[in-house]
Amino acid sequence: MIVPQIGVGTFRLSGQTVIDSVKNALNVGYRAVDTAQIYGNEAEVGLAIAESALPRQDLFITTKIWTDNYSREKLIPSLKESLEKLGTDAVDLTLIHWPAPKLGISVAEMMNNLLEAKQQGLTEHIGISNFNIELTQQAIDAVGLENIATNQIELSPYLQNQELVDYLQSQQIDVTSYMTLAYGKVLNDPILTEIAQRHQASTAQVALAWAHQKGYTVIPSSTKIEHLKANLDALNLHLEPEEMHLITTLERQGREVNPENLAADWD
Repeated sequence: MIVPQIGVGTFRLSGQTVIDSVKNALNVGYRAVDTAQIYGNEAEVGLAIAESALPRQDLFITTKIWTDNYSREKLIPSLKESLEKLGTDAVDLTLIHWPAPKLGISVAEMMNNLLEAKQQGLTEHIGISNFNIELTQQAIDAVGLENIATNQIELSPYLQNQELVDYLQSQQIDVTSYMTLAYGKVLNDPILTEIAQRHQASTAQVALAWAHQKGYTVIPSSTKIEHLKANLDALNLHLEPEEMHLITTLERQGREVNPENLAADWD
């Protein structure tokens, strides 16, 4: 895998809240941080990283290019601005945030612009986010499979997206799961609760362990240090095959994020 198995997410966090969350995460052992241009918190994430005093080479920083910046004129300048905010010469991974087919910029064009950023040394790896099978194939055709590190997609026990996952794994593209707890909706699920009790764990830990055992990277966010620790500990929780199968039965196509003008048709 290129992408670390767990990172701290920063979606919907801002100001001092995101600084504290990232600093606490790094203090308890996280070494990967996920942000995006549209989150409006890259400068705060950069501040938290600087204040942690960890060596840059020990960290894996991911950001995502927003739809306004896909064109040749804008992508590299926007990434340079992100790097300035993050306080680094290069990030480890840069993703196209949404395919946004209605924008009129082809996948080939946006991916080649992103590849140029990699060739300039602004990002070590590049990849995609929220791409379906057809668009992932277009990205591969445009820049080569070796240049697609991951597809970051919404995945949870309630949205398992198995067809897309199978395709990505067959191509050996890392699967990064966001919204793994479905905005907290899975936390009171009876099946997850029963499994959690068996392991003396939390339902959040069970959901994250499920994703980890499926081979996904997870990027949960939290503002509480005890939850950050618990999320990290979830990687040590081993679910039995029958428990993994039980979680499979929870699929309900429960998509939480689906902006009409940015998403393509899901598989």
